[in-house]
Amino acid sequence: MITVTNANKNYGSFAALDNVSIDIPSGELTALLGPSGSGKSTLLRSIAGLESLDSGIVTIADRDVTRVPPQKRDIGFVFQHYAAFKHMTVRDNVAFGLQIRKRPKPEIKKRVDELLEIVGLDGFQHRYPAQLSGGQRQRMALARALAVDPQVLLLDEPFGALDAKVRTDLRKWLRRLHDEVHVTTVLVTHDQEEALDVADKIAVMNKGRIEQVGTPADVYDKPANEFVMSFLGDVAKLNGHLVRPHDIRVGRDPSMALAKHEGTAASAGVTRATVERVVHLGFEVRVELKNAATGDLFTAQVTRGDAEALHLASGETVFVRATRIPDLPTA
Repeated sequence: MITVTNANKNYGSFAALDNVSIDIPSGELTALLGPSGSGKSTLLRSIAGLESLDSGIVTIADRDVTRVPPQKRDIGFVFQHYAAFKHMTVRDNVAFGLQIRKRPKPEIKKRVDELLEIVGLDGFQHRYPAQLSGGQRQRMALARALAVDPQVLLLDEPFGALDAKVRTDLRKWLRRLHDEVHVTTVLVTHDQEEALDVADKIAVMNKGRIEQVGTPADVYDKPANEFVMSFLGDVAKLNGHLVRPHDIRVGRDPSMALAKHEGTAASAGVTRATVERVVHLGFEVRVELKNAATGDLFTAQVTRGDAEALHLASGETVFVRATRIPDLPTA
């Protein structure tokens, strides 16, 4: 549905996009994930036509739109801070795009009613934006963007200004909404959990380049490099290897850190460590450790049940090993 080829965008000496190419499949939800300044919003705005590329090509549905203005690209766009028409009701805000396209009134009413039901705002038609919560305003924004039946929906950190609980609820809702309407969607986010939760594909960006594109399972379990691994969740360094904290087994003696089929403690790489701190995070427990041989600090993540069974406490000696080490390319 969307193809970006050799896109470059510079602001003075800063390369916001550095020869970026990506294919975004029709009907899928693709997340552009990366830290601030990685180029994800610049890429999204270039697809929208809100930024002009220094060089490169953008096509939407096999149509070259590189020099086409935003209003003629057949897109819907939702920003982090949505500027609603404050003097207009929810119904009129959602209907606005259809009204300026001079669609028949019965068609507008039917479409708006359908969308308000889909986004969970049925019954809020006559309220004004000031009477809605932040989450409800973003739902209205999405309904308004979808009202004109765009080929592409572009979302620039749409839940970034909301609190954690509302964000969690809305991203679950966004996934259900996408499964219902199937519009090709591109979501910009710096929230790894959000990308892993809602996206069909994730493009991880860093310093104006795309580091890896893949399914959530691919980029998490088979990271292309250390940056991708580190950005998509916590990492610990154990015996020179980057590992996920939840892939570190902790035992009271060397044999407890092994499964029956894993050989001897020496052959499996069991390491002695000292417990520095035990942090309870609900169901999970973070165990901060020091490698007895090297003095390096690292973290393991275990279940509360395992932590209670092991009676972990600061200052005690335990034995650890990595149960899974990603095959990262060497520098």
